[in-house]
Amino acid sequence: MMGLSLPHLIVLALVVLVLFGRGRISEMMGDFGKGIKSFKEGMADGAATPAAPPPPQQIAPPAESVTPAADPSKTGQN
Repeated sequence: MMGLSLPHLIVLALVVLVLFGRGRISEMMGDFGKGIKSFKEGMADGAATPAAPPPPQQIAPPAESVTPAADPSKTGQN
């Protein structure tokens, strides 16, 4: 099977250390930590701001009223 034992992990860590160098790895981890901190601050700011108010309800236009003069059944005209 392909398991990673302790000697494999040590060799892998040495290869990564040689390729990137100690300063480069610590710099990348520092940037990663800053990114996480910035993300957490952004999430906290988003939760603290109130949600946008709901849009105002639209008022229905008034129903058309029929006057007795306009209604032919009331005036007796056909």
